This record gives sequence, structure tokens and C-alpha cells, in this order.
Amino acid sequence: MKSAISALSLSVLAVLVSGCASQPDTSNQCGIVATYMEPDPEANIYRAVVTHLDGKPVISQPNYRLNPGKHTFILAELIDAPSLKVKLSARTPKELTISVEHNERYHIGAKFNVDKVYRGDDSGFWQPEVWLQESYECEFPAPL
Repeated sequence: MKSAISALSLSVLAVLVSGCASQPDTSNQCGIVATYMEPDPEANIYRAVVTHLDGKPVISQPNYRLNPGKHTFILAELIDAPSLKVKLSARTPKELTISVEHNERYHIGAKFNVDKVYRGDDSGFWQPEVWLQESYECEFPAPL
């Protein structure tokens, strides 16, 4: 009986250890979400400011170095198109979720929807988007 329990214990331990070993180590992997580049206003893409990251308020930065996985940004647009005639109250922040991958950089901004004239309280005049994705060697700094 004692050997059967020991064998069962070893089997459970082996499953647990193999489960842990199969998980990739992502502690030193990262991707970048960037707001520093000036998008192309000719393509109706403008800068945006990050106000929240994963539900927490942040001070806007040019780069966000993040672990791989889904991250949610709240963005405020900085559209300065002369054709935009909406009230300040319509210029509300919007959410963008990005599946960040290791060694990728995502440039985010505000896409100005120019398909109609926007006036008054119409907040549909823009949407947050990734306007450029590129390969980028990203590593977290080594601990001191």
C-alpha cells in the first residue's frame, strides 16, 4: 500500500514538474508600444496620448516596454485637422487593446475618419489604431 501511494505521489509530482517545464520563460521577453513618431496626417493619422495602461493611469511616455500578451490602452487624440468642428465634450478618450508580441514594436495613433463632416457632440470622428508594426529587438534591462 505504501509503495502504491509513493508511486502515485511520484506520478503527480512528475506531471506537475513537466507542466512547469513546458511553460516558456517570458520574463526577459518584451515588445514596445510607441507614441513618439509623428504619423502621416496625409493618411489622416494623428498623434495620441496614452492616459491609462491596463486600467491604471500613466504619465504619457514615448515608449512602453511590455511583457508579451494583451495590453489595453486608453488614448486621447491630438487631431488638429481644420475640418474637425466637434465640441470639446465630444473629444473623449477611447480604448485600444494590443496583443504585444516579443521583439515587435507597435506605433499607435488616432485615425481621423474623414468620411463625413463631424460637428457638435459626435465622438465618432476618430478611432485609435496601430498605424505601423515593425520588428524590433527588445529585451528588458539586466538586473543590477
